[in-house]
Amino acid sequence: MLAASGFLTVGVFLALVLSRRVPVLFALTLVPMAAALASGFGGQLGALVADGLATVAPVAIMITFAVLYFSLMIDAGLFDPAVARILRWAGGDPLKITVGTALLTLLVALDGDGASTFLITVSALLPIYQRLGMRRIVLAGVVCLAAGVMNMVPWGGPTARAMAALDLDTGQLFVPVLPAMMAGVLWVLVAAYLIGRVERKRLGVIEVDVVDRARLTGAQRVRFWTNAVLTLVLVGCLLAQLADLEVLFLLAFLVALLVNRASWAGQQELLSKHAHNVVLVVVVIFAAGVFTGVLTGTGMTGAMAEALVSVVPDSASGLLPVATAITSMPLSLVFTPDAFYYGVVPVLAETTAALGGDPAAIGRAAVLGQMTTGFPLSPLTASTFILLGMSKVDLGDHQRFIFGWAFGTTLVMTAVALATGVL
Repeated sequence: MLAASGFLTVGVFLALVLSRRVPVLFALTLVPMAAALASGFGGQLGALVADGLATVAPVAIMITFAVLYFSLMIDAGLFDPAVARILRWAGGDPLKITVGTALLTLLVALDGDGASTFLITVSALLPIYQRLGMRRIVLAGVVCLAAGVMNMVPWGGPTARAMAALDLDTGQLFVPVLPAMMAGVLWVLVAAYLIGRVERKRLGVIEVDVVDRARLTGAQRVRFWTNAVLTLVLVGCLLAQLADLEVLFLLAFLVALLVNRASWAGQQELLSKHAHNVVLVVVVIFAAGVFTGVLTGTGMTGAMAEALVSVVPDSASGLLPVATAITSMPLSLVFTPDAFYYGVVPVLAETTAALGGDPAAIGRAAVLGQMTTGFPLSPLTASTFILLGMSKVDLGDHQRFIFGWAFGTTLVMTAVALATGVL
């Protein structure tokens, strides 16, 4: 019963979002709350919602100060030199801009944290897209592809969970799938090229006048380099994980205010200008907390995991790694990473081992898609809404635009994993 309620809840949510007839905010909150009431959890609904909100509260706090920080940096012109250099290299060519988006994201995503990757890349690249008239959905989609495949790094959430769940080390789980991951990176670059070619056909190569902020002198130049150093220190602290993300962004934002908007009037102007963007992103993140809080607290996610495993016949056990790999990316829309890696993966691994297979193959298969290539499309992760909020793209539009490309990444990596014998 719980499993059926869970699958129905997720199915109704996705149908409503993809149809664009219901705002994401309503779908994220009303659908799971109705499911909880229908499943007999009405008396616990308040506690379920509260638990979900508490789970995402640190993310919401971090996003608040991160959006304000990068908005302040954009206003101060920190990214203008980077924009100018990319425009000089690209020559106003949307194709080169799109491929450059993929390359930049692949580098930034080495930190293994989707939230910081989206905040940094979208903040740096959105001005370029707006200047050339390129579609924001292309920016969100290409960043999604590159960040997805890079989320396979061992210090990223999915691979770390897989290793913990199956008691494996990087040599047993991650190193064997490195060729597949490299193939995924190449596929992302090919996809970016093809998507960029469409943008070039739509817009043509655009003549742009490049303004070089490096020529600024005096106080402006001092402020620019102060902001640059502050941002580099912030990124370094994020990569080194010296403190919680919300603490780092709060401190960085306060310092940035002192450098750029020391007066109260200037600070009020900044908050008034960007409050709209902050509220939109944070409200959706809290709504996502309601969704995951209800599904997890009622036991629906656990029941879905058990139901999924129970339908696998013993005769198909030899195909379990391949089936896991192929379905891992779409299942990111249904299962949270904890539910999948700690609920589904161990059972599949035990089944494979009992029938003479390699249980580690299940872990390798899972990281080819589950909350790697699939996480920037999933409504179950706050990072998705950071990407969409920063780029101002609708969830349903984003999923329709990039799902096939992201699924293609998993299929390419699965084929290479099969060819190299790791599945």
